[in-house]
Amino acid sequence: MRMGEFSRRTGVSQRLLRYYEEQGLLRPSRKPSGYREFSEEDITTVRGIRILLGAGLSTATIAELLPCMVDDGLILAPGCPGMLPDLNRERERLDEAVADLLTARATLDSIIAATPLTGADYPDAGYPEAG
Repeated sequence: MRMGEFSRRTGVSQRLLRYYEEQGLLRPSRKPSGYREFSEEDITTVRGIRILLGAGLSTATIAELLPCMVDDGLILAPGCPGMLPDLNRERERLDEAVADLLTARATLDSIIAATPLTGADYPDAGYPEAG
């Protein structure tokens, strides 16, 4: 199938599909005219890419892991025994990012709590605005 139909069937924009191809995540065949030709198997590949992106993985990491993933239509699972260390490394990276975000939110909460309120902060309260 051609790019337009493939985009409709996967729900992924043509621009993103070209990006996936540039990153080596998707490898459609080419017709003599140069048009990309996608297969049903490519739909499964895009589904796997979307799942792994949703799990917070980078496209570089996905390029490494995707060939060893098994998609049974319900879940994406590692198909190579050596993948677990990579997946655990990515989980640790996400845990660190979550901790950093929680720290940033706590800092912002402290700043908000320390900010004196003015009438401008409550326009419906009838306070005159600062000028």
